[in-house]
Parts: sequence; structure tokens; C-alpha cells
Amino acid sequence: MEILQTTEESSSRTSLLDSSPQQPRHADGDGNVDGDGDRPIDAALRQLETFLRVFGFCQYSLLSFALSSISFLVVGVITPLLCIELSNCSNCEKYQIKAFELEILVSEVLVAAISLFCISYNLRKYGVRRFLFVDRFHGHLIQFREEYVQRIRGFFRLLVIWILPCFLVKTVREIIRICYVHHNSWWQSVSILFALIVSWSYSTIIYFSACALFNLVCNLQVIHFENYGKLLERDVEVSVYIEEHIVLTHHLSKISHRFRIFLLLEFLIVTASQFVALFQTTGNRGIINFVNASDFVVSSIVQVVGIILCLHGATKISHRARGISSVGSRWHALVTCNSNEITSQMQNSKGNMEALQALGSLPISSSGSDLVNEIQSQMQNSKGNMEALHALGSLPINYSGSDLDTIDDVPLPVNTQLVSYMSTFQKRQAFVSYLQSNTGGFTVFGWIVDRALIITIVFVEMSLVLFVLGKTIT
Repeated sequence: MEILQTTEESSSRTSLLDSSPQQPRHADGDGNVDGDGDRPIDAALRQLETFLRVFGFCQYSLLSFALSSISFLVVGVITPLLCIELSNCSNCEKYQIKAFELEILVSEVLVAAISLFCISYNLRKYGVRRFLFVDRFHGHLIQFREEYVQRIRGFFRLLVIWILPCFLVKTVREIIRICYVHHNSWWQSVSILFALIVSWSYSTIIYFSACALFNLVCNLQVIHFENYGKLLERDVEVSVYIEEHIVLTHHLSKISHRFRIFLLLEFLIVTASQFVALFQTTGNRGIINFVNASDFVVSSIVQVVGIILCLHGATKISHRARGISSVGSRWHALVTCNSNEITSQMQNSKGNMEALQALGSLPISSSGSDLVNEIQSQMQNSKGNMEALHALGSLPINYSGSDLDTIDDVPLPVNTQLVSYMSTFQKRQAFVSYLQSNTGGFTVFGWIVDRALIITIVFVEMSLVLFVLGKTIT
């Protein structure tokens, strides 16, 4: 029964939020009803899941967990450590410095291990669709399907754009190093070269995939925040706007809880590794050249770009979440101004005939006529001010007839259009107040990751860099 109720609620929400025509749906082999338009996004999600499964992120069973752990230990830790020991020589500091190699290996292993653990834990707990918040409800919206597919393709494009140049630099560096650092035989040198490149590629792809995946999750939610402004253009109840905003903030809170440990640990480790690299390169009294120190450059580029991707995604979604309050305020102002113009035109054309007919059917003295004129003027000037109407709703009027010499309380009829206008105005005002007090954003233990925090981080990092340079160079 709960599943049926959830399905009915989702269907009702779809009719409110989706103005585009739905494509016909059919039942697949498993009996699930699916639309033809879902095939591109299903194919994109399968491609993404296959990629994550190859690199050990999808640990859905004990066997896959064991295979992923063993692969990471063998390819990411043991293989490069053995290569460093086998290629070490006493008189080769011009082409290879063992301390540099070990420090780079430790930083790469740490960031890759954190990435693999955090992402695999969330995927094992939620699955790919729930992890990306690509549920069946939003997946059936045509405009969302197309943007989902574009963002997922952008994930792979981002990996290629950043990993391929670093891979070429790493390969050139290892080839040059192997040419100068002689081993017992060429096959051993080629084997070490191949093992180092494979190990570096494996660790780098794991780390960069985790960062790009977090950026993908943020970009997918940005789609809904940007579409929220289009939702305000539709004439629906204010409660629908509030419910949709609650869903968006709920998803944003989930993203913050799932990725805060990942983002915090990655940032701390990358920062520490960069300062260790700065200490070693500036404090080293030997020869520093492309061959023996280029690994620092490649590792630093990969790690810093990964952190920048994470911070960019978090900042972007925080900016979109905070921008909704300004969008809601602008929408409220435009609707209010348009409503005032319509109300003014109606009052000028009709002259509030209902209230005048109720008062015009009675013989009114000169003092009563002045009072009616005053009431009519106040009604037209207030344009729906209910407090003024209630204050003037019961007034003593002197009538000329003998039977009407007594003072009676004659209530003025309330304009139903003005009541409806005031009701919608108060709802919109409450909605804007709600948006302004619930701005939201990606948080890390209460700290909102926005532009102000990024600026603070940049200046703190610059201060630490200058401190390190002052200790090493001078």
C-alpha cells in the first residue's frame, strides 16, 4: 500500500512540475514500466556504473569488496613500492631522488584510498541512481533526461581532459629516467616503466573519478535549482513551491552529509602533501631538474585540480541555493505589481458596483451621502486594504425616513476579489520569508562552502606558502 501511495504522489507531483508532454511508456522484461525516452539516460547510467565497477567503486558484494581491496593494495601500493626499490641507485640523484618518490607515493595512496572508501561506501548503500539523485520521478521529465545525459558525458570528458595531459608528462618523465638510470637488463627497465605508469594511472583515475563524481552530483542538483525559477512562472499554489523547495534542500542536506568527510579529508591531505613537497624542493641542496622533480609537478596538478573541482561543485550548488531567495523575491514583486494594475483597472471600470448598489438602494441624507463618498474614496485608494475595510465595516448612518431615524449598524460588503488578492499576497509574502530564512548550501560540519570560504582558504594557503618559503629559502 505504501508503494502505491508513493507512486500516486509521484504522479501527482509530475503533473504539477512537468509541463512538457510525456512520451509513451511500456513494460520491460522485468515488468517495470519505463518510457522510451529513458533509454539514453539508462544507457549513460550503465556506462557510468561499468566504469566505476572496473575501478572497484561498486562493492555490492563481499567478493567485489575483496577484489577491489586486493587490486588497490597490489596495483596502487605494492607495485610502485617495489618499482622504487628496484630502480633505486646510489649515484642517480640527478635523475631520481628516493625521498621524493616515497613522498609522492604516500600522498597518491592516501587520496586514492579515501576516494575509494568514501565513494564505494555511498554506492554500496544507495546505488548509482539514488547516489546521483536520478530517481524515476525526475528521470521521466524530458528536459531533465537530456541534461542528465549531458552531465554524465561531461564526467567522462572531464576525466580525459585532465588525466591525458598529466599521463603524457608522466610517461615522458619515466622514459627519460629509464634511459639514464641503468638496470641489469632492458626488459627489467621496460617492466618497471610499464608498472609505474599503470600504478600511477590507476591511483590517479580513482582519485580524479571521485572528485569528478562529486562535481557531477552537484551539477545534477544545479539542474533542479535552475529549473525552480521556471516553476515560479506557472500559476500553481504557493504550497507547491514550498514543497518543491523542501525537496531540493533535503537533497542538498543529503549531499552535504554524504560528502563532508570525503571533502574534508581530501583537502587536508592535499594541503599537507603540497607543503611537504614545497619543503623538500626548496630545502633540497642538490640539483632539481625535470627528471627528478617532475613527479611533484604532475602529482600537484592532479591533486589541486581535483580539490578545485570539488570546491567548484560545492560553491556552485551553494550559490544556486542562495539565489533562489532573490528569484522568489523578484517573482513576488512582479506578481504583486501586476495584481495591483489589474485591481486598479477593475476598480476604475466597475467602480466597485456591488458595494455601491448595496448603499445606493437606501435613501441617504446629505451627511450620509458625504460619508458614502468618503467610504468609496477610501476603498479605491486602499486597493484591498482589509484593515481599512474592517474599520469602516460598521458605521452609524442617519436616514431621512421616520422609520429610519434610529442609528443602525449597516455592514459594508467585502469585495471577494480583494479578499482573494490579500490572501494570495500573504501567502507569497510568507513564501518569500521562508526562502530568505532557508537559503541553504553545501555545508561541512556547519560551514557553508561558498565564495567567502573559498577566498578565506586562498589567503590562508598563501600565508602558509610564504611561511614555508621564508623558512627554506632564507
